[in-house]
Amino acid sequence: MTRAPLVAQPPAVLEVVEYTDPLCPWAWGSEPTFRKLRASLTGEVRWRRVYAILFDHDDDPAPDPAAETAWYTRYVTEISAHTLAPRPLVLKRVAASSWPSSLVAKAAEFQGPDVAERVLRRLRESVFVRGEPADTTALALSAARGVPGLDPRRLAADAARADVLERVRADRAEARRPVPEVLSVRDESPHPGAAKETLDGGHRYALPTLVFRVGATHRVVPGWRPFEAYVAAVQELRPGLPKPAEPQSPARALERHRSLTEPERQVLTEGAWPPPHAVRVDTASGPVWLHPDEAAARPEVTPSGPASP
Repeated sequence: MTRAPLVAQPPAVLEVVEYTDPLCPWAWGSEPTFRKLRASLTGEVRWRRVYAILFDHDDDPAPDPAAETAWYTRYVTEISAHTLAPRPLVLKRVAASSWPSSLVAKAAEFQGPDVAERVLRRLRESVFVRGEPADTTALALSAARGVPGLDPRRLAADAARADVLERVRADRAEARRPVPEVLSVRDESPHPGAAKETLDGGHRYALPTLVFRVGATHRVVPGWRPFEAYVAAVQELRPGLPKPAEPQSPARALERHRSLTEPERQVLTEGAWPPPHAVRVDTASGPVWLHPDEAAARPEVTPSGPASP
């Protein structure tokens, strides 16, 4: 009897689920680590974002918006001190709702991962660079204007679709079904990531939280953590991953990402910084560096002058 040769089965796909919100300060502060992690997992994983809706419709309006904005400015300042992420020179207000930005971010996914990545980045920067959160449909669509490869008419139409609304509703519901491990978390991080209680007595994931899955097995890394914590979680599920990513030249990294903070360029690039064509935009806690085409597409962003070390 002859037997068919054994065929090696490909390893199960590693899924990364990112629970996030476009307007979350801890998620913004985690971008350097997440960008590095995505670069080291290129082609090896399925990365899915779940928009948890940090600022919800049922949140009570502030009785004193000016006092709330002052409090939230101090809160963002404290987070920035830990993450070193940029924060706005002036925060105009606290976001009224995460729904518009989440709908636009979800709709952008129909135009490919690069477009979706850059649209989400613009939405984050609406708060933490410009100081005006994209908390209306008009502001969210405006924030995305000029993203390379973006069809703005399609984005507006898709963001208004009933099925996109259902997808974001499903995201919100999924974020409110956290795995048991995050109901109580002890860690030395300033944001350890224990699940947050909700008004209905349930819980939602703290933002950001990454859940890594291979089949029925998962590992979870909640809150604000060092890169090594994510590496350890991946290695438990898929030994051999992640694969260290080669640092990029400053010019290539700026071409790829279009926008880099100081913490990001330090972990993603190698070589003399800034590249000669970079456009510097100052914030209250360090510069953001834009590709010149990115700066030209964003007239609302005021450059701080030519790039200088």
